[in-house]
Amino acid sequence: MKVPFFDLKAQYASIADEIRAALDRVCQDASFILGEEVAKFERAFADYCEAKHCVALNSGTSALHLALLAADVRPGDEVVTTANTFIGTVEAILYTGAKPVFVDVDRGTANLDPKLIERALTPRTKAILPVHLYGRPAALDSILEIAARRNLAVIEDACQAHGARYHGRRVGTFGLAAAFSFYPSKNLGAYGEGGALVTNDDRVAAFARSMRHHGEASRYFHDRVGYNYRMEGFQGAVLNVKLKHLDRWSAARQVYAQLYRTRLDDAPVDLPADDPTSESVYHLFVAYVDDRDRVRRELEERGVQTAIHYPWPVHLQKAYASLGYTPGSLPVTERACARVLSLPLYPELTREQVEYVAEALMAVTNAGRPAPQRRHPSLTP
Repeated sequence: MKVPFFDLKAQYASIADEIRAALDRVCQDASFILGEEVAKFERAFADYCEAKHCVALNSGTSALHLALLAADVRPGDEVVTTANTFIGTVEAILYTGAKPVFVDVDRGTANLDPKLIERALTPRTKAILPVHLYGRPAALDSILEIAARRNLAVIEDACQAHGARYHGRRVGTFGLAAAFSFYPSKNLGAYGEGGALVTNDDRVAAFARSMRHHGEASRYFHDRVGYNYRMEGFQGAVLNVKLKHLDRWSAARQVYAQLYRTRLDDAPVDLPADDPTSESVYHLFVAYVDDRDRVRRELEERGVQTAIHYPWPVHLQKAYASLGYTPGSLPVTERACARVLSLPLYPELTREQVEYVAEALMAVTNAGRPAPQRRHPSLTP
């Protein structure tokens, strides 16, 4: 059996007529930058997130950048975050001139470990930037308590967590602002680049709307030096179509994630822990395995495609060597990145494909091993 890691063509086939009609509306209106389709999406996504405002942008990285600027993060400030994330999280901090300060992750969830935040704070700390990695909400209660006590802003990186809930409430509404990405492979993906800033703060929303459009206050009058961070009309149109299907697609991801968990219960792999009071939307389903290169190779031989998110943590990337981190600085993060393996997970999979992937992973990881013992969910043995 062949199981691709991801299949956007299958998703398009299921909504092709809706997509074509939406794109045609943009062409008929000639609203190629922002326009009514984007405005319609902003209203719909704000409602979906149970938030007051959504500001549509050209990427999740741009959304993080504007959120940090709205929090008055400036050169010389520090922002506490995780190194177990896509590089854009950290780029946005550096765009402001601030310094990222990395905290290790929780062994069970791979998200920012709130128990380690306090020791990373200094008089220069301006904000905390948690990432809802792989669609799993971070430990927001503890993070928000620390932030409130130390008068720090919280900016949520929700770029992989469209629709996830933390204690019954949508992520993206807990901090000053949140960033979402609509990169094509995301749970809610555009047909190109796209992102959004979500907030309940009127001032932040007004700031972001101005800054995405060259700092414009009114037509051709500019109060600030801004950016060209506008969303294209085509992307707004695509997202309007896809948003109507998102809950159904998320439900399918959750069903298949639970099936993976059941089938891999006795496999010699570690799976991230879920908070029973929260709801992950499983942008990715990852397992932590030893001898990952061999496992990937043998799964490929069995027809199963996999990926790695992310193979090398941000603090050890060459581009960020000037920050002064060395191997061993964040041991849990480094161990997670060395073992993480992303399995196929998307709504267009079949139950038979998920069963096959689980069986293949079980066989590959059990090869030459003694009978496994059940282990507590953890990223590290």
